[in-house]
Amino acid sequence: MGLNVAQKLIKDHLVSGEMTPGSEIALKIDQTLTQDATGTMVMLELEAMGLKRAKTEVSVQYVDHNLLQLDSKNPDDHIFLRSAAQRFGIWYSQPGNGVSHPVHMQYFGKPGKTMLGSDSHTCASGSLGMLAIGAGGLEVAMAIAGEPFYVRMPEIWGVKLTGKMPDWVSAKDVILEMLRRYGVRGGFGRIIEYYGPGLKYLSAMDRHVIANMGAELGATTTVFPSDDEVHNFLKSEKRGEDWVKITADDDATYDIEDEIDLSTLEPLIAKPSSPGNVVPVREVEGEPIYQAYIGSSANPGYRDFAISARMVEGRRIADGVSYDINPTWRDILEDLTKAGLLFHFIQAGGRIHQAGCNGCIGMGQAPATGRNSLRTTPRNFPGRSGTREDSVFLCSPETATASALTGKITDPRNLGFDYPQVELPQREKNMSMFLAPIPEKDALTVELIKGPNIATIPAMEELPDHMEIEVLLKVGDNISTDEILAGGGKVLPFRSNLPEISKFAFEIIDDTYYTRFLQARYRGGFAVVGGSNYGQGSSREHAALAPRYLGLRAVIVKDFARIHWQNLVNFGVLPLTFKNEEDYREIDRGDVIVLSNLRETIKNSKDLTVKVRGTDKEIPVRHDLSPRQIDVLLEGGLINWVNR
Repeated sequence: MGLNVAQKLIKDHLVSGEMTPGSEIALKIDQTLTQDATGTMVMLELEAMGLKRAKTEVSVQYVDHNLLQLDSKNPDDHIFLRSAAQRFGIWYSQPGNGVSHPVHMQYFGKPGKTMLGSDSHTCASGSLGMLAIGAGGLEVAMAIAGEPFYVRMPEIWGVKLTGKMPDWVSAKDVILEMLRRYGVRGGFGRIIEYYGPGLKYLSAMDRHVIANMGAELGATTTVFPSDDEVHNFLKSEKRGEDWVKITADDDATYDIEDEIDLSTLEPLIAKPSSPGNVVPVREVEGEPIYQAYIGSSANPGYRDFAISARMVEGRRIADGVSYDINPTWRDILEDLTKAGLLFHFIQAGGRIHQAGCNGCIGMGQAPATGRNSLRTTPRNFPGRSGTREDSVFLCSPETATASALTGKITDPRNLGFDYPQVELPQREKNMSMFLAPIPEKDALTVELIKGPNIATIPAMEELPDHMEIEVLLKVGDNISTDEILAGGGKVLPFRSNLPEISKFAFEIIDDTYYTRFLQARYRGGFAVVGGSNYGQGSSREHAALAPRYLGLRAVIVKDFARIHWQNLVNFGVLPLTFKNEEDYREIDRGDVIVLSNLRETIKNSKDLTVKVRGTDKEIPVRHDLSPRQIDVLLEGGLINWVNR
């Protein structure tokens, strides 16, 4: 039987395990990607490991998230990251060079390679025929040190694309259609592989848009074949020699199959406050807007900006609308300038921002309280925009621009003018904003430059055999890591200072949380109870590490999102699921739960019993850990396990 693209990539990098869905496998990692919101912890972890030199083929440290320099914290960390990149033999992308995912695709991505990134949207590089997976920073540090990446073998979900998209419909509408059909957990435990005759109408950057937001489906990753379109992209980037053809065998099969006829799609939009809350634009047409935001890693290509610029050419945006242009990498700014398109943005009333993640992660461009913001970003979780009471919609550049012109949500098909045509520019390769690795003999003498905001990760104690811990928080379904530990200009500058960033844990959900923690901290730790898809969204390990620093020892939920589940294990937090989902109602905030004979039980059985002190309640729960993960958890986390 033939292999599909995902199976070929996995087979070529399989270190251990069997390619049977659900079983743990280990993969050799060729490349890594870190960004500044997660990279500082990765570099501190590499220092703690005593690493001399990165053992990957390519590792790149990007500075794209924390660009606002309101005080010394962010620039101090940029200097630290630069010194760490030189010390460990890692490429360094300087502030203002652009968002990691499209920049990496442009300069370093190679068909057939594996990549692990400390950012959940690392999966965007699946557009090139790579196996690119988002993970916690500690796992990326291990990959840089030459260790394999462990993951459950996913099912392969084949999505056949047929037809051609009509005017005013673009790649964002394809992934929104997937989210409309399947929601934010539809891809859990799966790799999504797109194939079929419709692919010839999707450029490599169109595929990037779709692969990027596979993370919003909860998928392990997304892959596309490496075909002629990928070859054309690499040739345009002066890297044609990096292309290899990787397509599914003629007799390849998939574990799950689906089909999308691109010709039947219409403009779609995700309503607040979930990427899965998708409806046709026509259903919400007419609602007033405050902001239209173009850019982010979810719509990073030249076409995405050029189409918007052509739409506003010779026109003005509506009064009272903030039309935010968020270039994704420096080359885009150069190309838009040379083509005269930047002029159209400025003349129409656009606000031009620096190349980076910016408003997508809540670093500037926050909308007004309760006012509708239309964004081409990948996520609209509550408060992620930087405004706690936000109202963020996700849509294509066409829909966002049409709405900016009218001042209300507008189906772009109703604008009354023809769909603009865009020609891709000829690009010159310009790596002046990269700092290349230096020779190892010189790197060993590089001093790590640590500003006053960088704090050492404290030691974590091993898993106790008996726990009596208070349930300090109970939450519902689809809690995101943005809600567990927010991004934005107030919080992320403390990403290297665990004692300080921990004060913001769960603040978006419950702003009394830290105060209540101070009252409960000497009771042996605490627990959190949650619903389905707990920890969806960003891969930021701080969402596990900060609560662990405060004393989190166990999380009991209906089910977990993949990356956060692994991050909890990496920092010694016991992740448990209810055997019967209705038992979620049996534990309340303030209850003290008891877990006994814990160490022996989790080694010998998947099943445990949680007792509620002062009652006769005995609640059956289970863990889903591999023997390796159990060993890590017993040690108190991956750092202790590595040190041992």
